[in-house]
Amino acid sequence: MFFFLSKILDVLLTPLAWATLLIATGLFRQRAGRGVGFGRILVALGLLVLLGFSEEPVSNALVRSLESPPLRTFRPGVTYDAVVLLGGLSEDRIAGTWGQRAFNDNSERLLQTFDLLRTGAAKNVIVSSGPVQEAAPEMSEAHFLSTELTRWGIDAGRVVVEDKARNTHENAVYSAAIVRARGWHTVLIVTSAYHMPRAYGCFVAEELPVDTYPVDFRSYDTPFTGELVPRAEHLAASTMAIREWFGRKIYSVRGFAR
Repeated sequence: MFFFLSKILDVLLTPLAWATLLIATGLFRQRAGRGVGFGRILVALGLLVLLGFSEEPVSNALVRSLESPPLRTFRPGVTYDAVVLLGGLSEDRIAGTWGQRAFNDNSERLLQTFDLLRTGAAKNVIVSSGPVQEAAPEMSEAHFLSTELTRWGIDAGRVVVEDKARNTHENAVYSAAIVRARGWHTVLIVTSAYHMPRAYGCFVAEELPVDTYPVDFRSYDTPFTGELVPRAEHLAASTMAIREWFGRKIYSVRGFAR
């Protein structure tokens, strides 16, 4: 049920959905002759929401609020028993359609995990990500990413596939079970900087001590360029940030993260 509701919230917690609802309601009221003036206000508000969240200063500030200060507790002198790679960086449906690798903007998670394994900073890796389709577990992202690591030269005996997790909460639950079953003690988690606080909170809720290595930073502190042209990429960044903030609150209320 939680998984189903989270997908609904993914749609509702977006500036595009808010703008669409405001504009549609405003136009309906005008067409029906019910509060024409208020209807115009709603349309204007909808446009303001859509344009505002499409501006670079707004999207950058929202993402910056998620990433700053970065949650990084990685200890260079420690050889970790395992690094946990959290999924969400490959496009399984595209890969399945065209028969070749397909990564999204989170690909730094895989690259950094590979580097930790390559340099010996971590002995093993847990690749945690479930299937896109429940009926086809062999199509899980975890299998896809583990194959990539072995293709790059990481010994298959160092790679543990966790292919059941469908969200960050389950990433922590299933990964913690693997860590305890194997008697590992030092664990490092790798995920995007904006996502790290929620991921870390999930492992804390499972009472598993972990260090953190955030990657894939997306905000910046360069001076404002003066560009105020709305762009879809900024709207997408704002949407991601809003979803993550709500995700943190929901996970906290549900007790999934501390």
